[in-house]
Amino acid sequence: MNIQWYPGHMTKTRRMIAEQIKHVDAVCEILDARIPLSSRNPDVDELTAGKPRLVVLNRVDQADPEATRRWAAHFRAKGYAVLESDAKGGMGTAKFAGAVRELLADKLRSYAERGMAGRVIRVMILGIPNVGKSTFINKVAGRKTAKTEDRPGVTRSKQWVPIDRGLELVDTPGILWPKFEDQSVGLNLAFTGAVKDEILDVETLGCHLMAYLGEQYPGAVTTAYKLPALPEREETENDVAYGYRLLEAAGRKRGFLVSGGEVDTERMAKILLDEFRGGKLGRFTLELPE
Repeated sequence: MNIQWYPGHMTKTRRMIAEQIKHVDAVCEILDARIPLSSRNPDVDELTAGKPRLVVLNRVDQADPEATRRWAAHFRAKGYAVLESDAKGGMGTAKFAGAVRELLADKLRSYAERGMAGRVIRVMILGIPNVGKSTFINKVAGRKTAKTEDRPGVTRSKQWVPIDRGLELVDTPGILWPKFEDQSVGLNLAFTGAVKDEILDVETLGCHLMAYLGEQYPGAVTTAYKLPALPEREETENDVAYGYRLLEAAGRKRGFLVSGGEVDTERMAKILLDEFRGGKLGRFTLELPE
């Protein structure tokens, strides 16, 4: 599976970032805490080279807490400041301004020594579609400034957003990359809704997600779908085959049957994705630092 998705507005965004980066003091990269690696655009490092970086692990309320702790340590070891956030509920957003000023402490001291203590700090906010970037900005700003919608590709142009008298953000549209060489990256982005569902077959997607949850978080699957136990995975079974059997078991328990007593696995796959994205199944992280 080689997903390619690069709408024209993302090409424009890349150019805009390259033009605007010289006017900002720091970069804030918003990642989905459930998929911190898959939700990082590899182009960002090149586009923002040399700028201090704050990584926001968003949606920590839906991520595995132990995995989030490991990811935070991973990014700090790379020299980035880290902020954990649940933008929808507001957790962590009040610490943003302080985290930026701590990140830029040396620069602010230098400004003060040169008599520029009131100089406005400008921070560029980056993130792929649907990581909660606009929601985060609105919470930080304390008002609705960025358009939010639970689908990828809503923010289409840059916006300057004042946070307080000394801090401004430049919001940018979500930017993906031309193609995903690693199948797991494409799947993770599809599981979390960062790419449109129409790009992949929902049933196949549901099989992959169910297989992962069955292997890594079996207790959550048995609890959510009231299964006494999960079927054993056979040695020769790939993710789709094993995931399909789990979808069947869950769908049968939910009563999603069609004529002949067969399970409507497509309906079950849609329900699984909805419940996963809504945080109804538990707190999961789909990848860990190497």
